[in-house]
Amino acid sequence: MSTALVTGATAGIGLAFCRELAERGHDLVLVARDRARLENVSDELSTTYKVGVEILAADLADRAQVQKVADRLADPDRPVDLLVNNAGFGLRRRFLDTDVADEERALDVLCRAVLVLSHAAGQAMRQRGRGAIINVSSVAGFVAMSTYSAAKSWVTVFSEALAGELGGSGVTVTALCPGFTHTEFHQRAELDMSRLPERMWLEADRLVRDCLDDVKAGKVVSIPGAQYKAIAAFTRMAPRGLVRRASGGVQNRRRGRG
Repeated sequence: MSTALVTGATAGIGLAFCRELAERGHDLVLVARDRARLENVSDELSTTYKVGVEILAADLADRAQVQKVADRLADPDRPVDLLVNNAGFGLRRRFLDTDVADEERALDVLCRAVLVLSHAAGQAMRQRGRGAIINVSSVAGFVAMSTYSAAKSWVTVFSEALAGELGGSGVTVTALCPGFTHTEFHQRAELDMSRLPERMWLEADRLVRDCLDDVKAGKVVSIPGAQYKAIAAFTRMAPRGLVRRASGGVQNRRRGRG
């Protein structure tokens, strides 16, 4: 039986990954900050799906705690066959109105943790000749909305580069680039999503299943939903000035600025 390690495992897309992977028979290592929530999810998954579940409480903005997760991924006696780098959060205010310490914390979680954990998992998986890494990015990485877009752009390009480096090794890397998804994410970031049309929302369970199908097919970039495939294609072809103007309009609406 294979083992998957999921960060940000107690809510949203991370929790959807855990449930789908457990249903498919994977043992799990759950990583999140809140030990009580980890224990609740662990109980649910082990009872419902009869799989082995290990919990690892870690704040991925803390370098020592990131290393603890990296050490688990590198453990040759307890191999991890699938890493899902999902942990993340958004910031409500614009860059210059946000405390730089909060921006640094976001960068540590969204980028540095992905780098460190992918390095540990990639080395271990390459040595075994099998495995998969899923880095949860975003279609925001194709546009220009705050430092979140910049971080997700890095995640996607990093994943593409690592996929190339691991080509032929038996290890795959996929960047999952969803759009707006029904989760706790926007509520936690205090973003006003009331003006977003319902057709633009994705469901976490469906996008996770689609992503796992893309991983099986060897896709490097997984974009769920026809609407977001179209947006991604538009951003590749459109002049960047137009993309920036469109991005600014969406960003203003999300922050309730009309």
